[in-house]
Amino acid sequence: MANRGYDVVVDVDQEGDLGHTDLQEDLEFHSSNFDNQPSSARGAPKIQPDSSSSFLPGPATAGDTSGSGSGRKHYLWSLSFYAQAFDVDTAEVLRRCTATIFPRANFLDVLEGNPDLYGPVWIATTVVVILFLTGTINQYLALKGQEHFAYDFRLLSGAAGLVYGYTAFVPVGLWGVLKWYGSESANLLECCCLYGYANLIWIAVALVAWSPWSNGSFFLDVVLILSFHTVVNFVVVALGLAFSATFLLRNLYPVLSTTEAKTSKILLVVVVLLHAGFAIAIKVLFFAATSPVGPNKGDKDAGKGTADAGSDGKGALIRMLMG
Repeated sequence: MANRGYDVVVDVDQEGDLGHTDLQEDLEFHSSNFDNQPSSARGAPKIQPDSSSSFLPGPATAGDTSGSGSGRKHYLWSLSFYAQAFDVDTAEVLRRCTATIFPRANFLDVLEGNPDLYGPVWIATTVVVILFLTGTINQYLALKGQEHFAYDFRLLSGAAGLVYGYTAFVPVGLWGVLKWYGSESANLLECCCLYGYANLIWIAVALVAWSPWSNGSFFLDVVLILSFHTVVNFVVVALGLAFSATFLLRNLYPVLSTTEAKTSKILLVVVVLLHAGFAIAIKVLFFAATSPVGPNKGDKDAGKGTADAGSDGKGALIRMLMG
């Protein structure tokens, strides 16, 4: 090219350094480690789901503390939601029963973020059976010597409907109201667990409230004995109501107080009124000589002769005094 009239121009600095002209010295190849990535990371989703957006986040269990199950969702219609509520052993249930009878700390702290339904189900079942037995014995003692006694299993169905219905629907309704008013600390399983263990006191109440004193009318003064029996019934039921209501209010107040002041006061009153209605229903249905869910004694005695008039009058007096 220089022979055709062109000049070659080379930029040379003052020191005569032509710079780097070998491009091979600037290029370096590095080995990648893409093939060495763990296989578990390949299938991992790029966007992790937000565990806080679950409809009903379940309480933390022992398996969740490892970190792998901390973001797991538990929906109300899934089997895992109910399976986690039975992940307790007998020793833990007994410890929670002891904490219910002898409360030293908040019961929600005793649960340690792992509420169960195992204890509440068995406690409610025990209350149902004992209420049926004591109600049956109460009716037998009130009618002893007057007519042939027959078991009435409507008492059993009445006890089951009352106890299971109250223990299941009231906590669910309370949880729904708390969620409606924006309470972030409300947990469905904790509400059900709290109401379930609160029923523990009714086992003792049922065992004490019935008594053979109603049979004493055949030997002692009718009015005195049956009046004392009625007073004992009312006192025992009132003590059970006071104990269980205090247990509920003590543990529900921190949750209810997360709502507005006026709303929390209204909810506290509603909780007390519903629990008082539950206690009154137990007294009327199972701790009286006759029960609204029991047999109608008037139908059986309608065809009897005048020879039974005195016995019927005595039985009516007993039933009236026993409430």
